[in-house]
Amino acid sequence: MLWYLHLCAVNGIVVTSYVDDPVGTMEETAQGSSRFTDVLLRPQVIGAGGDVKLADRLHEEAHKFCFIGNSVNFPVRCELSTDISTL
Repeated sequence: MLWYLHLCAVNGIVVTSYVDDPVGTMEETAQGSSRFTDVLLRPQVIGAGGDVKLADRLHEEAHKFCFIGNSVNFPVRCELSTDISTL
């Protein structure tokens, strides 16, 4: 989220709300421990001052820089919902 907010700010998009409803899939190993196998992020972004296509592209770009996403050994997928009005 922080990378996305930064990229929006430098591109003139004002994000007024960013809410996520993530879902993780886990599996139990033969030894009884558990681990994540997949995470789905479902951010809902509301903002102003830009176009929705740019806001969506910036989210894809921010995903590449995500500290957590780059640190885990399972896929982190994203289903973005964006509502950006023009000023």
